[in-house]
Amino acid sequence: MRGTTLSLMRAMVLVLAVVPAGFAGVAALDALSSKDAAGGLRAALSQGVGTAVAQLGATNGFLNDPKVAIPLPPALDKADRALRMVGMGGQADELHATMNHAAEQAVAAAKPVFEDAVRHMTVTDAKGILSGGDDAGTQYFRRTTSAQLTTRFKPIVAAATAKLKLAAQYDELAGRAAQFGLVSSEDANLNDYVTARALDGLFSRIADEERAIRKDPLAQSNSLIKKVFGAL
Repeated sequence: MRGTTLSLMRAMVLVLAVVPAGFAGVAALDALSSKDAAGGLRAALSQGVGTAVAQLGATNGFLNDPKVAIPLPPALDKADRALRMVGMGGQADELHATMNHAAEQAVAAAKPVFEDAVRHMTVTDAKGILSGGDDAGTQYFRRTTSAQLTTRFKPIVAAATAKLKLAAQYDELAGRAAQFGLVSSEDANLNDYVTARALDGLFSRIADEERAIRKDPLAQSNSLIKKVFGAL
């Protein structure tokens, strides 16, 4: 932990070194201690993740949010009307709800992965986040956690969809369609599809939180976040 803190402190020195002398806020940045800068960055990242996980991991966290709600896979969505005509509309509705509930259950497993990513942040990572765009922290998380989150999410999603007959039928039919290029390889497997959409939704919500902090840091309750991002 001491090594990580020192690395983040060095990162702030590098950030300050590349800020043009006439840049607005440079005086405030110079006034920050390296310890405060490291603490503010870590607090902001942790807050964004915590809020996103709490929102999406709540009951109907995905299903009731139009921005991140997971729709039926494209191939099945097109067949939805036909399914209803043959009396299978209820199964389609059940599958849609199950996919979204599986995503909210999977999100609960995300927080330790993000915490580990913060602990292993390098000087270059910290510099890029502090001096980067309004979603630089989110992009760092996407690069460093996507593979591990996919590994954690997929078994949770699979356990939920395995209970549905329509899920197995979809995999069989979509798998055949993918061989002829009628369905993308990602969409050919329901669990892969739901896992990917769950990750997209989670990173989207983290990005929203990060933008809110950068846009109005003084509205944050954490004093270090106010101090560091207010200066930036």
